[in-house]
Amino acid sequence: MKSEQVGTRVKEMRKTLGMKQDELSRILGIGKSALSMIETGRAALSERNKNILVQELNLNPQWIESGEGEIFNSPLETFVPFIRRTDRTLPMQSVPLYNIEGTAGLVPLFTGQNPVRPVDYIHIPNLPKCDGAIYIVGDSMYPLLKSGDIVLYKKMNSIDDIFWGDMYLLSIDIDGEEYITVKYIQKSQHDGCIKLVSQNPHHADKDVSIDRVKALAFIKASIRMNSMK
Repeated sequence: MKSEQVGTRVKEMRKTLGMKQDELSRILGIGKSALSMIETGRAALSERNKNILVQELNLNPQWIESGEGEIFNSPLETFVPFIRRTDRTLPMQSVPLYNIEGTAGLVPLFTGQNPVRPVDYIHIPNLPKCDGAIYIVGDSMYPLLKSGDIVLYKKMNSIDDIFWGDMYLLSIDIDGEEYITVKYIQKSQHDGCIKLVSQNPHHADKDVSIDRVKALAFIKASIRMNSMK
């Protein structure tokens, strides 16, 4: 596929949905400037991002590759892209920052059975309501997120309420131990499972049983922590 032609189609699809660049870039997990480079043909649309468009926005893969057929696999009125939801922002809020190691994981933090004392507070204007923030550990979402960055989250009561393709903070039970991770959640081909997808191409996608998800939160924002020497 020629990058210029694919980029033009990506832009056409975005405008057909009435979406702005920052909305589509959030779905793809890339920066607005990176999306602009794709739409202008200066960068190629990756297979991972094409799959997200196909799975989450009902994009016709044949159309994005060749320009043949309809843009979407079904009429627009038969599906509602999750990006069209809106979040009410707050002029200013103080978001508690927690040390996951000190709280013994997400489950005690989310259930509130034992009051957890924040290590600090983050004061940020014009963001949707957030329940808390934690430091990132690991490189599965690199380069979007790196170890030491901060993510701000909103707790979710049920996995049935997730928006496919968005980024989530999860607590997963693995042989009786809690594994905390930040991943994109996509639909799995296996019943009773979800697919966890990393931004880092060196990390393989993984199907996980829904029963093993013990805590879940939607990532509302992130803060890049840069160290200076």
